[in-house]
Amino acid sequence: MKKRLSMLLAALLSVVIMFSACAKNSNDAGNASKADSITDEDNTFKVGLEAGYPPFNWTQLDDSNGAVKIQNGSEYAGGYDVEIAKIIAESLGKELVIVKTEWNGLIPALTSGKIDAIIAGMSPTDERKESIDFTDNYYTSELVMVVKKGGKYDNATSIQDFNGAKITAQLNTFHYTVIDQIEGVNKQTAMEDFPSMRVALESGIIDGYISERPEGISAQAANSNFKMIEFAEGKGFETSPDDTAIAVGVRKGSELTQKINEALAKISEEQRKELMDNAIMNQPAAE
Repeated sequence: MKKRLSMLLAALLSVVIMFSACAKNSNDAGNASKADSITDEDNTFKVGLEAGYPPFNWTQLDDSNGAVKIQNGSEYAGGYDVEIAKIIAESLGKELVIVKTEWNGLIPALTSGKIDAIIAGMSPTDERKESIDFTDNYYTSELVMVVKKGGKYDNATSIQDFNGAKITAQLNTFHYTVIDQIEGVNKQTAMEDFPSMRVALESGIIDGYISERPEGISAQAANSNFKMIEFAEGKGFETSPDDTAIAVGVRKGSELTQKINEALAKISEEQRKELMDNAIMNQPAAE
């Protein structure tokens, strides 16, 4: 009887050992799969942008002129921001992933970890610095007004020439706040994006919209009915250096800040100008 009991216990012990081994192998495989997933994720540099703010960023149908495929879509993103992102990703030794995101969703996407950085023509304003950090600047611009060519404001030389004009700018940008510097302006509701403002201008809903010089050049190049109005010193909008600067947005305390700054430091002013000139030249013909 004792012999039978011993044999039964031995058999049960073998079964337990066998199942334990199978479970361990299964867990090891699962852990390996998880580790591979983490490794793959760590090897990407996920950048958020609108893909709707030429020449900084736009959407196109193919990879011409170095455009990068947009995550989870069939379209591609091109523009100055994309070229800067490519240089940074290469410096980091990571694969660039473009995540097309609406302007108002960029900071939430960054803080929630859906993207690693914002490279979207974003200015490092004090308000934004409360939520995220910024790298060194990668571009500095100036404010302009985009109007209808041959229209009432075609010959404007000062922002005060827009007294009574219907003017707007993009929602949640400092562009919209400076409209108040125009005396007697007919300030319109802020719009979601630049394509919407171009349509509104073309249709006469607005008389003009505030933008930065590269986008103004882009607008008049894309549509012969548009004209960019530049202002001489003392005739334009009062802005702070942070307002007209453009930097990469990263999470608070991110180790990427220093690494991205190192990558940006290697881009000469001449190269930055060349990248912007090419972006203006390569932008889609129309929005």
